[in-house]
Amino acid sequence: MSLGPRATSGRGRGRRPARLITSFGYLHGPQPPARACFDLRHQFRDPHLRPELRYLTARDDAVREAVMSTDGIIPLVHAIAATVDAYLAGPCQDEPLTVALGCAGGRHRAATVAAALAAALDGDTAAAAPYLVADLAQRYEGCGLDIDLHHRDLDKDVVDR
Repeated sequence: MSLGPRATSGRGRGRRPARLITSFGYLHGPQPPARACFDLRHQFRDPHLRPELRYLTARDDAVREAVMSTDGIIPLVHAIAATVDAYLAGPCQDEPLTVALGCAGGRHRAATVAAALAAALDGDTAAAAPYLVADLAQRYEGCGLDIDLHHRDLDKDVVDR
């Protein structure tokens, strides 16, 4: 159950505290501080292994399509949103919430899922549509979550492995 609609009618204080979503690559350094961290390295296939995608990033349609078509990714975005809802329901809901998503290099899986999550939580159905999570974004329309998306390693060099 989403708290998105509750957030709209609950307190009427305008925009809620910032929710920071960070994507990163474990091969570029340790995970950033976060209340919730999701490791995408082992469970979801790596677009880096496809030579035609290796030097592309989450900014490229081909990478977005490859990541979002991976079995389990869309349900994962929904599950992370539900995790955010759970944190928002807690007694310290006015504190900033940080969510980190990591993969090997931070250029494909983590960055794509982070962008999908940010668009959904922002309630931006147009931005969420290419990620196939517009239905999730509709639940957050008008909720006033202040979403800050940061890609720590998206522009770093490809890590040879």
